[in-house]
Amino acid sequence: MKFITIGELLMRLSPPDYEKIRTTSSYVVNFGGAEANVAVSLANLGVDTTVFTVLPDNDIGRSAVRSLKANDVHTSPIIFGGERMGVYFLEEGIGVRSSKVIYDRKHSAFAEYDYTTVDFKALLEGYDWLHLSGITPALSNSCQILIEAAIYAARQLGMTISFDCNYRSMLWSFDKARDIISRYLPYVDVLIGIEPLHLQDENGHDLKDGMSMQPDYEEQDRIFQAMADRYHFKAIARHVRYTHSSSENSLKAYLYYNGQTYESKLFRFQILDRVGGGDAFSSGLIYALMNNYKPRDVVNFAVASSVMKHSIHGDTNITDVESIQRLMNQSFDVQR
Repeated sequence: MKFITIGELLMRLSPPDYEKIRTTSSYVVNFGGAEANVAVSLANLGVDTTVFTVLPDNDIGRSAVRSLKANDVHTSPIIFGGERMGVYFLEEGIGVRSSKVIYDRKHSAFAEYDYTTVDFKALLEGYDWLHLSGITPALSNSCQILIEAAIYAARQLGMTISFDCNYRSMLWSFDKARDIISRYLPYVDVLIGIEPLHLQDENGHDLKDGMSMQPDYEEQDRIFQAMADRYHFKAIARHVRYTHSSSENSLKAYLYYNGQTYESKLFRFQILDRVGGGDAFSSGLIYALMNNYKPRDVVNFAVASSVMKHSIHGDTNITDVESIQRLMNQSFDVQR
């Protein structure tokens, strides 16, 4: 199965050793971005994977492409143009101190490109699965055109479409995100996350209002069933995080599939690098669905993939299927 994703590739700058941005004199460089993180993780799991993005034609852009190629991600559709690459600064939290992100991505080559010049049907021809996220339409009007064109082309080609809602309050308002993202949902097969989207009853009340941040099975099943009735998704998945400190969390996940909701195991773990944990969940979910895992194994593989990412520096889950399966089965013996 051939996978393609579309989104902005970012340069990540992080002070070493949990130092603060205010005091550091050096930065560690990584490349990532929600969609690219999924692509790199899937490529490391053995999936034929391609990224489409726009990058400046300079050494920084070429270095970003090199990082994708180093992980066996195909980069041939990438367009080189524009003047700058999006950047974000990450101050990694530890113990009682939370992580902090500062974006510097306005007017990036990706955000400002004219996507009316792209033939998306030709771009997506020959692929089986398209993955998108809610971060992209938050970047610019041009990126909203991009998402709509890509979704319509993918639907015409009969591709499976997955969409990670990925709401970022630093990029746009909740109401605007809900209005725009809800337009795409009738075309989506696999939804990751439950906010922001319209889910109103006959009185105009959002059925998600008042929902717990850590819902039990019955509450999550009720919301999943309502979402499936409204938008006719083939699958819906979300992970639930319990934060004990910035260095220790627990994760579990829920999956709706074929009319039934499944709950994963609960994993408690120490954190080396939290960024990209949600993208690792998405890649694990997509891989398991592609390979026709049983639904309970799908949700356990997805959450184990996310847990594994928290033990790896950088934005991406550079690991293999066997390692995730061992964690999924809670086998922690040394592999000799």
